[in-house]
Parts: sequence; C-alpha cells; structure tokens
Amino acid sequence: MPTFDPAQLRGRDIYLLMIGTIVPRPIAFVTSLNDAGVLNVAPFSYFNGISSRPPLVSLSIGHRKLDGELVKKDTLRNIEASGEFVINIPSEDLAAQVNQASAEYPPDVSEVSETGLSTLPSEVVAPPRIAQCRVAMECKLEQVVMLGRPKALNGLVIGEVVRWHIDDSVWDAAASAVDIETLRPLSRLGGSSFGKTREPFSLPRPDWAAKGIKS
Repeated sequence: MPTFDPAQLRGRDIYLLMIGTIVPRPIAFVTSLNDAGVLNVAPFSYFNGISSRPPLVSLSIGHRKLDGELVKKDTLRNIEASGEFVINIPSEDLAAQVNQASAEYPPDVSEVSETGLSTLPSEVVAPPRIAQCRVAMECKLEQVVMLGRPKALNGLVIGEVVRWHIDDSVWDAAASAVDIETLRPLSRLGGSSFGKTREPFSLPRPDWAAKGIKS
C-alpha cells in the first residue's frame, strides 16, 4: 500500500491527492461583483456548511497566476472588498457552463456572458444569482482567514447565509426539504472528473435510548 508524506511532495502532487481522495465535493458556483460592477462567476469545490445557527458556510479560494505573478483570485478580492456574494448550486445539466467558467478570465471579463448564463436579482446582497441554478444562497461575509505556506494566498471565506432561493421544481413542500433526485446537484471528483448524484438512500438514525444503553 503506497503512503505519502506531504513534506516530500510538490504542491501539485498534494493538490491531486486532495481532490482525488476527498470525493465527491459539492460545487459552489459563486457570483460576486468587483468595484467596476463586473459580475464574476466561478466554481469552487472546497465548499461546505459550518453551522446552522447562524447558517454559516465555508469556501476556500486559492490563488491564480496573472502576468506571471501569483495573486488572489477575482472572487476572493471581490468578496473582501464588498463583503457580499451568492453561492449558486449547479445541477448536472450545467456541467459545461461550470467548466467553462473555471477558465482564468481577465478581471474585466464577466464569465456570465462568456458562458451564456443569465441572472436574477438578489434580495439582500448586490451580486445577482444565476437564473439557471435552482438553489441559491445570498451570503454576507463573516471573515476571511488567509492560509498557506510560504505565502498566505489561500482565503478561507466564512459567510452567513442571509437568504435562500429554492425553485418550486426542486422543493418538496410535504417534507420541507429539497428533492435531491430532482435537483441532481453536480459534484467534483479527482482530476477533471465531475460526479452525478444518483440513487440516494435513507437509513434511520440509531436510537440508543430505545436499546436501554446509557450515553
């Protein structure tokens, strides 16, 4: 069985191990605005929930190369400057647009127009949401924790969800929950692979009290 010591690996090799072993990863399709009003949309798969009260989410944004120099990505700069962003949840049918938006566009180019997507206005924050995404979360910035060695260029964004938008087509009113089989959220796997959500199943949570076992 092969084992790996991160201290002996190149950064690229560590990255490949991370994305190949932490699977599947949900995709946050993030919309944000820069100071000039250019709408940026980019996918991030280092994304998850943190707490429910208040509803906090985490989003890890790495760096990019611009003119030969490592710099913060547009999304991180926009969030730091404005304190607002929207996390859109893409379904399987948006895989091509999500992949296209991952290209390293210049800061003055909007990925929305490049991908043929459209937007809907948000209610609380300035950045709009993606019309083709049936779930969206408007977020306010809680804090950014800069991480990384030797230079801290990876921003761990913590945001509070201030508004959810869920399309009727994926909302199960009887269960007060999102119908995952209808939403079919897109996920990321290792390398250039994406994942589909198929055949979810349910298991009742064990009831230790019913077995007479004291915790």
